[in-house]
Amino acid sequence: MEPFSFKPIGIIFTPYKDPQGTPIQAAASLGVQGRIQIFPEYQEGLQDVDGFSHLILIYIFHLCRDYSLKVKLFLDDVKRGVFATRAPARPNPIGLSVVRLERLEEETLYISDVDMLDGTPLLDLKPYVPEFDHRAGARIGWLRKNLDKLKSAKDDGRFLR
Repeated sequence: MEPFSFKPIGIIFTPYKDPQGTPIQAAASLGVQGRIQIFPEYQEGLQDVDGFSHLILIYIFHLCRDYSLKVKLFLDDVKRGVFATRAPARPNPIGLSVVRLERLEEETLYISDVDMLDGTPLLDLKPYVPEFDHRAGARIGWLRKNLDKLKSAKDDGRFLR
């Protein structure tokens, strides 16, 4: 299969300059403010986005250079398959976060609940729709026993070393 290439549609700006200490999930960064600058050629696509309270951001973990198919997270003492985690170092270093849209001003989206690094390239954004995105009875596998740790978890920077 031919490889794919993607072109960012904008840049995400956040207070997090270094991977170490960055929250590992948006739930651990409630209220943390950021903004997205959409590139001029994509600004027309922002029409009507301000009617949504939350957005799904799809972005690149742009500082990840390598990956392993088995990872040991600091939440757990067991090596897990990378696809059973949200570790940033993956074969395709794609991230996904749900953020709150505070407001839209021309080409700038002001957001909160950010958990990505400053300067992160944005690949796409989609409206979060609870009726579409919520799944009743969803299971969360091995994370169930570590869920309480996620609320305060910060990146230890190990996946970029």
